[in-house]
Amino acid sequence: MAKTIDVVEFEIGGALYALDIQLAREIVEMMPITSVPRTPSYIAGIINLRGEITNIINLGNVLGLKSNGSSETQKIIVLVPDAANGSNVGIIVDDVSSVIQVPETDIECMDKAVSDEAYVKGIIKLGGENQNADKKSQSNLVIWIDIQKILEEQLVDQMKL
Repeated sequence: MAKTIDVVEFEIGGALYALDIQLAREIVEMMPITSVPRTPSYIAGIINLRGEITNIINLGNVLGLKSNGSSETQKIIVLVPDAANGSNVGIIVDDVSSVIQVPETDIECMDKAVSDEAYVKGIIKLGGENQNADKKSQSNLVIWIDIQKILEEQLVDQMKL
């Protein structure tokens, strides 16, 4: 039996993306975000999540994608502190589709040079023989992103978390 990977599938700008489920602490509805002056455009601000100040990042801005979401569908995926050097970080996405188990046989690796630059761990082929994909994502490919690498290289140093 093929090994499986558990991922959270989400949408930004009409495209499907995924990140490792063990890096997601929880998914919360969009809530008011307090802006922080003089921060880069991809830092949406901060929220108070049950007494913890959490930095909120607009993942679409980091990846250079235009959001298609409305505040009714947007979600915040709160990451485990280990994903961001011990800091509390959440990422804004247009919508969260599902949590899925993906057989390794349904993951296509990309050329290392491309994947390193694009922060991509692989491409998930949904709707494969071994998978239960919903109708929305059956004919789609899902980009499996390396959120830890994004945070390490692009954000943590600049946010001085």
